[in-house]
This record gives sequence, structure tokens and C-alpha cells, in this order.
Amino acid sequence: MRVLVAMSGGVDSSVVAGLMKEAGHEVIGATLQLYDHGAAVQKKGACCAGQDIHDARRVADTLDIAHYVLDREARFRSAVIEDFADAYARGETPIPCIRCNQTVKFHDLVELARDLGCEALATGHYARRVEGAAGAELHRAADPARDQSYFLAMTTPAQLAFSRFPLGDMPDKAAVRAVAARLGLAVADKPDSQDICFVPAGHYAETVAKLRPETAEPGEIVDLDGRVVGTHRGIGRYTVGQGRGLGVGGAEERLFVAALDAPRRRIVVAPRAALPRQDVVAGEVNWLIPPLAAPIRVEVKLRAREAPRGAEAHWDAATGQLHLLLDEPNVVAPGQACVLYDGPRVLAGGFIRPAPERDRDARAVDSAEAPA
Repeated sequence: MRVLVAMSGGVDSSVVAGLMKEAGHEVIGATLQLYDHGAAVQKKGACCAGQDIHDARRVADTLDIAHYVLDREARFRSAVIEDFADAYARGETPIPCIRCNQTVKFHDLVELARDLGCEALATGHYARRVEGAAGAELHRAADPARDQSYFLAMTTPAQLAFSRFPLGDMPDKAAVRAVAARLGLAVADKPDSQDICFVPAGHYAETVAKLRPETAEPGEIVDLDGRVVGTHRGIGRYTVGQGRGLGVGGAEERLFVAALDAPRRRIVVAPRAALPRQDVVAGEVNWLIPPLAAPIRVEVKLRAREAPRGAEAHWDAATGQLHLLLDEPNVVAPGQACVLYDGPRVLAGGFIRPAPERDRDARAVDSAEAPA
């Protein structure tokens, strides 16, 4: 069959192109140019910029396949970079890789694949697409250290049905690099890409401040009782659960960020024991199964690099919100993804909303400061 392969210029997608051709498919490569600015282009381990496009084209030449480059800088800026900055301005902690998959990569590449008469889109993600009784299912990769199913949870059922993930059964990254070497690909030893590809030198707060200057404005650090305990250098530098960089001394216990009150440029801090919560609310939910008609037991990941934990899930169709009651309290950061699993299978994904009680804490701070 004719297959479009998303080629970032890295070893993973290059191996996918090679494997698909080796399997006898007609392969077309496509690379999205997502940004092209200064230090980010030269950033070692970045993706989808100048050098990577060159590497993708070189691999396509080696494999003797057609290769296209699509300029998606404007879309990437509005859908991912601007969204990233807006989230920090709201006091949230965004996850741009999911936004990119959701709004740019799968959307545009599936569209291109269909325009080119392809029957599938293949990517270098470490996940497994399993044909179930009701159609395509998204499952964890064989290699738990490389599993990227969390980042694909916002892929729609239609996109999933059209997609292929040839690396999902690979035992580890060494096996992938071995295939690249066997195929004679120049990128066999190329370093892996980093999470936030568009942030030069990893200084995300500076990138956010250039787009949303208000995130760099100083403000008060207050405790749960509304007492001012310090000042901060801008809410764009902080996330819920953070303990470093607060500069708050004199407290009996070490303090951590409990909530971000963006409209008032305040950071609410508390001892670590006050941060974990059991109830989690998620919005923008993408279902890979029929939406829940009744509460069910699930496993849930609230961060990319953590093990799934047990919870009860309830879907409120009227509000479009997913409610979770965790078996054990956990620190939850608004803006991060919330992904539901049943064993290895992904059931749904969404984005964590601010906690109601944290909102009440912020209001309590207002009350404490209001004149009698």
C-alpha cells in the first residue's frame, strides 16, 4: 500500500521509513517545518528545524523515496507556541508535545496523506495500534522506558485508525539504532530530540516572557492564610508542586507552590503535605472508547514520567468534564494531560483543570486581605 511517513530527521522516523519500504510498501516521506529561529535551529537535540529537514531529505535519498517539506510555521506558532505562553499566563503548566500532535502533526499529515492517495500515515512514536473488536485501539509500547502513548492520547479515533506505529514492538532504542545502521542511515547515532523543541537552551520562562510579558512581572508569595511570605520573579517561572527558586526562608517546613493566582500575580505556597489531592477534573476530553455511561475503575497518568495509578472515573456529559477520584492523593498541576488506561490500552485523554479548593484558597487570601 502507499504510506506517508512523518519524517522529523531523527533516527526513529527514519527507521520507520526504512521498515515500511522493506515491507514492500510505496513510501512517501513528509517533514513539517515548524520553526526556524536563531538558537532553536542550532539547538542540539531539537527537531523540525533546519538541520533536521536536511537529515530527513538525506535519509529519503538513501532509501530512494519521495520527500516533501511542508511549511507549518504559522500554524505551529498559533496552535502550539502561543498556546504554550497563554497557558503559563493563566497559571497552568502546558504540555506542548501533545498540543502539537493534536493540532498540527496528525491533523495536517493525515490530510496530506489522503490528498496523496495514501492508505496510512506511519510515525516514529513508541506506541502500539491494535485492531480490536470495535476498531483500532491505542496501546502502550513494548518498551516501557520509551512508551509515548501518553502523548498520543488526544489522537482522534479516525486519526488512530489511519495511523501506524511500527516501533511499538521494538524492545528498546538500541534495537532501533541497530536497524538504522543495517539500513545504512546516516542518522543512526543522532541524539534524541528534546521535549520542548522550540525553546532555545531550555529557558522556557524567557520564551514565555517574550510572548506574554506579564508572566515576568514580580508579585507576592502568600501562604494559605493569606500572609505575605516573599516575592516572586514572575508566575511564568513556577508550576504547582515546585519547591526550588521560591526564595522563601524562615518557615518551619519547606514550602512548595500550591496554586498560581495569575490575575493577581500571586503564588500560594504550602508545606508539601498540603499539596496532594484525590479529586481531579479534566476538560477537552478525547475519547478512544464510547464516553462512559457509568463510573468505572481505571489507571491514570497525570504526568508523562510517572507510573499509572488507580482511580475511579466519572464522565459528566452535561459539562464535558471528566472527574477522577484517585486511590491515593497526588500533586496535580493544571494544564498537564490526564490519560486513562485499562491495562495497556488508552481509553481517553484530557487536560487537567484548576482544583476547586485551590480556587477557594485564593478567595480566602482575598478575604484575609480585604478591609474589615
